[in-house]
Amino acid sequence: MSFKFKDVFTGTQAALGADPAQAQAAFHAQSRLGDGVNSTVAIRQFNVGVDEPPGLGGQDTAPNPVEYILAALGSCQEITYRLYADALGIPLNGVSVRLTAAIDLRGFFNVQQDVRPGFQRIEAEVILDSPASEAELARLKEVVDAHCPVLDILRNPTPVKLSLRSGALSAAAE
Repeated sequence: MSFKFKDVFTGTQAALGADPAQAQAAFHAQSRLGDGVNSTVAIRQFNVGVDEPPGLGGQDTAPNPVEYILAALGSCQEITYRLYADALGIPLNGVSVRLTAAIDLRGFFNVQQDVRPGFQRIEAEVILDSPASEAELARLKEVVDAHCPVLDILRNPTPVKLSLRSGALSAAAE
């Protein structure tokens, strides 16, 4: 492959160091509930389906929101491993992540007040295809875990402001 992730990494790192004002990035998504509990989420030029399995009132036409959290963490880990392996000169042929999470549905369904509605825990196994030494891979894991954006979002409180507005949905909300 002629494309070098290290070049992207070092070029972006240098540009951000020279002009920190370039470092701020904004991401946007627009969601709209369809029939039942399914939604369509518009993200850039993509439309992503969201639904629940039948046991939670859905039609099982797409992953549910908490499954997308797992997908976001796994794919962000993979991307971060790829970029930092190249930046650190650690050979990496491939990376895969297996994730499992546990939710106690009593929190979501307001059965028990002291039960969180979100994940109680997430467990992930990162599988690396690499000829690198155990010490190099341990160093890579330390760097990745310190710089993976989705892992940071899950590990640290992020201020979230949800406002409410009523009225007819406009075409802009679609």
